[in-house]
Amino acid sequence: RSVPEAAMAAERPRSLFALSAAAVSRSMAALERDVWALPGHLLRGLLPLLTVFHLERAEDAARRAGVSTQPIWRKLWDDVMKTRPPNSESVTCWRKKFLETFFSNVLHGVLDVSSDWRLNDRHFSPLLHSSPHVSQLTLCNMLQGAVELTAQHNHRVLENLAGSLRILKFQHLLSCDQSIRRSLVLLLHRLIHHGSVSQVSMCSWPVPDTVLLVLILSMSAGFWRSGNALAYHGSPCGLCREEDKAQSRESAQEGAERSCNAEREGSGGENQKGSPEEAEAHGNCVLSGPRSPPLQNSVCEETSSEVPCDHSSIQGGSSPRSSSEQLSCHPVPRKTRRRLKPAVGRKRRCLRRSRGHYPDPEDLYDFVFTVAREDNSGFLNKTKNTEGEYTENWTSSSSGSPCTGHAGCKKRGGPAGIFSLKAAHRFRSVSTLELFSIPLTGETCRALSNLLSSWVSLENLVLSYNGLHANISCILSGLRALSRHPECRFRVLRVSDMFSHMPCMELVRCVLSALPQLHTLSVSFDLKNHLDGSRPEENPGCSEAEIPESCLEVLEIRFPREPLHTAFLLPVLKASKSLQQLSLDSATLPCPQELALLLEVLRECTPNLKKLSFHDVNLAEHQKEVLLLLQDPGLQEITFSFCRLFESSTAEFLSEIINTVKRNSSLKSLKLPGNRLGNHRLVALADIFSEDSSSSLCQLDVSSNCIKPDGLLEFTKKLEGHIQQRGGQIPFTHLRLFQNWLDQDAETAQEALRRLKALCSVVNDSWDSSQAFADYISVM
Repeated sequence: RSVPEAAMAAERPRSLFALSAAAVSRSMAALERDVWALPGHLLRGLLPLLTVFHLERAEDAARRAGVSTQPIWRKLWDDVMKTRPPNSESVTCWRKKFLETFFSNVLHGVLDVSSDWRLNDRHFSPLLHSSPHVSQLTLCNMLQGAVELTAQHNHRVLENLAGSLRILKFQHLLSCDQSIRRSLVLLLHRLIHHGSVSQVSMCSWPVPDTVLLVLILSMSAGFWRSGNALAYHGSPCGLCREEDKAQSRESAQEGAERSCNAEREGSGGENQKGSPEEAEAHGNCVLSGPRSPPLQNSVCEETSSEVPCDHSSIQGGSSPRSSSEQLSCHPVPRKTRRRLKPAVGRKRRCLRRSRGHYPDPEDLYDFVFTVAREDNSGFLNKTKNTEGEYTENWTSSSSGSPCTGHAGCKKRGGPAGIFSLKAAHRFRSVSTLELFSIPLTGETCRALSNLLSSWVSLENLVLSYNGLHANISCILSGLRALSRHPECRFRVLRVSDMFSHMPCMELVRCVLSALPQLHTLSVSFDLKNHLDGSRPEENPGCSEAEIPESCLEVLEIRFPREPLHTAFLLPVLKASKSLQQLSLDSATLPCPQELALLLEVLRECTPNLKKLSFHDVNLAEHQKEVLLLLQDPGLQEITFSFCRLFESSTAEFLSEIINTVKRNSSLKSLKLPGNRLGNHRLVALADIFSEDSSSSLCQLDVSSNCIKPDGLLEFTKKLEGHIQQRGGQIPFTHLRLFQNWLDQDAETAQEALRRLKALCSVVNDSWDSSQAFADYISVM
């Protein structure tokens, strides 16, 4: 366990203190308690000589002594990981960053703990001791990590992750066999259903395994059946078993109280008539309670009784019974079709009584594929009957509906003995779902739509490059059903894809009409789809329908080079009185008056607008409108990104920009990336902070602006002069310098950056300016 001689030779301790510290570090097992009591100046010299095991344990002692361990963990990162982490300037805790990455690298076999003496301690279990610091974990390829984490010897590791993990990611997945899927089921059940995972992300899966994909989606939504698939090394899930015992005790206690009350109240004819149904309903409500802890994003009884798991019990008798309905011990009387919780309770009670008679876990395929066949008409019929809202049936015969016309959509349930969602238990679910670069077929979209319709804990949904096309309507149908749920928390929707199935503004209107409670909506497309019609048949009047008043606060639209018609945006803005942030990307202006009309509409309809962003919108001929925006007293952040501001402008235009910003005391952030500022315009921008300025500008972004080291140094000197004239007090705090030509004179650039960092926070990168010529040609 001693420090290797090579490391000792590298240290070359020359002083008595250094020799003593090296000796103490080798005997920490015996001296640990005494070391933690050392004063700060001694502890500071000793900490770099400790192994990871003792360094992690020293955190509390270092904090009490006023010593920061952050530089030590950062050096450990540089020595062991040998890479620069992305967004390193935003890392707030290098201890957590190191141990979290260390856990992932060890789990996936890409880091050898014997490669560095600081990692080689016989008391140090790499996965066990680093797992409490893991809040984000990525599983890849054949899910080897899932198999390792669910192994018996890593039981304590899995328990630690259940408390610490918040984000679970899947990347580059491949098809796997049944044994690996069982491990995955156990992992998801522990980390999501009985854990703290709140976000599931999947990305880069060009040919997804439908079974595996829908399995992950279903368990993320809180659905799964109990049985062998949830057994941990031959034993049923202990947490589920404890919950069942607690619910059984509660049910028995309340049943006894009810019996006592009935005896006291007598046995009147009216009471005798009503008591059997009431008692049954009560018992069923207990059994249909949540499977998750009450304070961890639990699903209430009302939630667990909603679609898609059990809505069949409130349907009319026109549809044939599914296999899950045949499992019910008691048929549901028509007169109780609105007593949703008792119906659910009966179904779930039957399932729990029959434990020990589970279908073979090989039936996983059948369970997954029944998700897409679930019928949501029951919930919508209930909505019609109870709330008087408009009727919408999932299995309607609309010719263009992506959720119809498929045999699997209309078929109820699956083969005999297969558990569908109607027979699945409802557990805790995640609040954020992200799907990146995963093609979603029609069947997968129907499955996802079914899950979304009752996923009340879902707050954020990100669908990116999934090839949805017309299936976007299917997803919106599920979200529309979810929005009607009284416990719905859905607030953020982000949709991006290569091709747009309909014009962007029409999609925005459809989304807001279906989801008026949204707070953030982001719609982004690269190209128009010229092969498909521009409007889906099932929504012929979407663009004509009036948009209800919405709660929208953030709206981001990336147009596939579509014209920006303010007339189409106007109804959206009128319905979004709470809008605070608007971003318009890659739009074309059909006429010179369009931008002026947009500004007028923004002033009239969005009094709360604070942030406005234009990206890749040609504003070269709209100098007047640019100046009007910069003097708007309501805007706090303005972005003109790659907008060709100075393409055909004069020197007077730059002076007008500077004078306008100097007079605007409400503007806090000005972002001008990609506008070809060059050195001379950057130097001129320093006058924003002159002595006669009333500007409150805190942040300035001049990334990708062909800035050279000598220009940056001149800007720095001019800024220093203005600060000195103002007595050292200016509001400016952040400067962003990404992708500029600072590598052309490294010495001058370093001097400029050194002096700048004494004035404000500077964020830059080591960009290779040899790419600049290609970038220049691309915008010619």
